[in-house]
Amino acid sequence: MKQVRIGVIGAGLRSNIAKHWHNPDGDSIVTGVAEIKRDRLTKFKETIAPDCFTTTDYKELLERDDVDAVAILSPDHLHEEHAVAALKAGKHVYCEKPLAITDEGCDHIIKTAEETGKHLMVGFNMRYMRMFQTMKGIVDSGIIGDIKAVWVRHFVGYGGYFYYHDWHALKENTTSLLLQKGSHDIDIIHWITGSYTKRVSAFGSLDFFGGNKPNDLTCPTCDVRDTCTEASPHTLIECAYRDEIDVEDNNVVIMELENGIKASYLQCHFTPDYHRNYTFIGTKGRMENSEPDGKVYVKTRKSNSWEEFSDQVYDIKPAEGGHSGADPVICQDFIDLVLYDKQPIPTPLDGRMSVATGCAATESIRNNGQVVDVSRPE
Repeated sequence: MKQVRIGVIGAGLRSNIAKHWHNPDGDSIVTGVAEIKRDRLTKFKETIAPDCFTTTDYKELLERDDVDAVAILSPDHLHEEHAVAALKAGKHVYCEKPLAITDEGCDHIIKTAEETGKHLMVGFNMRYMRMFQTMKGIVDSGIIGDIKAVWVRHFVGYGGYFYYHDWHALKENTTSLLLQKGSHDIDIIHWITGSYTKRVSAFGSLDFFGGNKPNDLTCPTCDVRDTCTEASPHTLIECAYRDEIDVEDNNVVIMELENGIKASYLQCHFTPDYHRNYTFIGTKGRMENSEPDGKVYVKTRKSNSWEEFSDQVYDIKPAEGGHSGADPVICQDFIDLVLYDKQPIPTPLDGRMSVATGCAATESIRNNGQVVDVSRPE
């Protein structure tokens, strides 16, 4: 195989990543797309792959001989169904995070990949961002010693628009936003520390969004759209204060990792700004990032070595492409996996353990903060 022919399931907002796979004269090409909304199919052909096959039934896409691999870009609760079906159809699979919305769903996908012998890759694009690769390299260099504590604050300034104006706001579709949104952060904690979470205790609630508005209310038809602070002018238009919303918008998670590291993860969806703040504290110093400034700071403490003599500031160089340059790189990693068996940065188990941690934290939240062990695959 010299060129990977890719089929896409799901032509929503995340489908713009497919442009990095559509290189007709290169090593990958998008040959088909499945999406239940016809207007999205039309837009996909217009903006990404004009000559690709389109269908509203993903099973028709999986039956095609001109599809070698499938990108699962559908809503979270459909990942398990779509990924398992694609693997059984003999296709390699790229699945956007989270891998599934339950531990069991992840295990089902991974087992199917092992049984079919097909490649499975999880879309953890943060591992491909220059800022977090820099932070990983700093920790691995030993400059701040052995990590003992991790603090993560996630300010989700666009939380209302991205997560409370559509399907994300329902438990049945996401389990919780500790999976949909938090799986990135949980995975970065796991990756940089080199350890998965062992047990958690968490607290959370729906403090801002939700309410008593009709479930069929949309922003364009709302009487208070001109004064509402959450009125949506774009494609996600369901009312953020509708009655059916049942996913927490304010979460605090305490984590104990398998190697004894203590970590905390805070996620709030109604902050005025949007960024992630990570702090890693080791036996020789501390590392902290600033996404708005594009910097990583390293401060050292007394260690009776040359490392205590200076602090450092790393200026992260800008990169072209979505998600701070990560999207084109992660797309190429999937192609290299299929063509050359080159293993990508994240593993399927990484995807599974971020979900398992998010599920355990959600269980803790909904059971008065009780300590919950994070499951391991059998």
